Amino acid sequence: MSLLSRDQKDQFWRDGVIVIEDAVTPEQLADLRRVFAEWVDESRAHTDDYGETMDGRPRFDLQPGHTTEIPGLRRVQSPEEVSEVYADIMRNARTVDYCADLIGPALRFHHGKVNSKLPGTATEVKFHQDFPFQPMTNDDIITCLLFVDDVTLENGPLEVVPGTHTGPLYSHWHNGVFTGAVADEVKDQHKDNVIKCTGKAGSVCLMHARLLHGSAPNLSDNSRTLYISTYYAEDAIELSPNHLPSTLTHEVVRGEASGRVRCTPYDMALPEVPKDTSFFAQQEMAEAG
Repeated sequence: MSLLSRDQKDQFWRDGVIVIEDAVTPEQLADLRRVFAEWVDESRAHTDDYGETMDGRPRFDLQPGHTTEIPGLRRVQSPEEVSEVYADIMRNARTVDYCADLIGPALRFHHGKVNSKLPGTATEVKFHQDFPFQPMTNDDIITCLLFVDDVTLENGPLEVVPGTHTGPLYSHWHNGVFTGAVADEVKDQHKDNVIKCTGKAGSVCLMHARLLHGSAPNLSDNSRTLYISTYYAEDAIELSPNHLPSTLTHEVVRGEASGRVRCTPYDMALPEVPKDTSFFAQQEMAEAG
């Protein structure tokens, strides 16, 4: 039985984005918060990015300016690998069923991460599309941003341009450098159509992988933490190395493996696989250059 109404499905395919409340139970939300709070406390003992993912990069990404007193843990790569709580949410939250309603019935897991903007941290995510980081044979890919905290207009919410998922794939390469962002003139072209996605903790924002989006710094006194998981239609195959490879990548989370591949036409430059902890560093290095 479908969990999404016809109107909700139509909104997603029209806008490329939809926010749905109560995507996890109160107990699941409390567990997500507890585990992340433990990671934040652990980060106080570190001065540099730490931990290790399966490709040898650090798992825990610290915001420049991170200190023991004011920790700035801004990303946890593949939290499902080190937390049963996050692995269970990745497989069993209603979020997964929403995606199956939209691009299923069979789904695979692509990657997961926690992005957090703690009070007083200034991380800004420049406008970009997710698909140019993860080209596949078809674009039935949904990024799920689960609100671990309340997301308000003041604490750096996701900013999107509705409808851009049906438009061009913009270059994220500029002057021979993969910047992880679209050109300023592209952002300026769409600035009057930007909307901010807010909601209470436990809500989820479902976003098409081609949708143009970014987010502003958190200048409030409240955290803005998201658990982000990406799912794709089972009959899609990756065309470049996964930027966040995990031992759980490609796991079938709904339906069954078909042994088939489906292709849709598009043209784009291949992305650059990051060597640093996360794409935050790619955007920062490109800006410094």
